[in-house]
Amino acid sequence: MVNTVSSSESPRNNSIRTTEFFDPQPTPRVDLPDPRETIERLALIGCEIIAGIRPVEQIGRWVTEDVYRVVAERSIAARRSRVARAETTKVAPLIMVGLTLITEPRDGVVEGVSLVRFGQRTRAVCVRLEGLDHRWRASALALL
Repeated sequence: MVNTVSSSESPRNNSIRTTEFFDPQPTPRVDLPDPRETIERLALIGCEIIAGIRPVEQIGRWVTEDVYRVVAERSIAARRSRVARAETTKVAPLIMVGLTLITEPRDGVVEGVSLVRFGQRTRAVCVRLEGLDHRWRASALALL
C-alpha cells in the first residue's frame, strides 16, 4: 500500500509518494566511484566471513538485506561444518584476490567476478553492484 498525501491534506499544494521519497534512490554511474575496489573488497570479505575469520556484521553496510541474510546463513553452515569435522586450525587460511572482470549491463549497475585464492583452492566470487544513494550496494553475492 502506498501512502500518499494529497493536496487537500497538505498545506502545500504538492503530492508526495512517501514510499518513493524514502526508498533508496538509484544513482547514475557517473556519480559513483570505480567499482573494482568494491567488488574485490566484497570478494575478500565474503571469503573471510565463510572461513570464520571475520564476523558477518562487517559486510552489512555494503550489501542489501537479502544478501546479508544469505551470507549469514552460509557462514553459520560453514561454522557447523568445521565443528563437525573437528577442524581446529589456529591459522587462518590465506585468502588473496586475483583477476577481476567487470561488465556494466546498464547505467548504475555493475556485475563483476573475482578469482580468489582460498586456502588450496581458487574460487570465483560473483558480485552485482547497484548504485543506490550515491554509493555501491551489492544486490547479489555468490561464492562459487
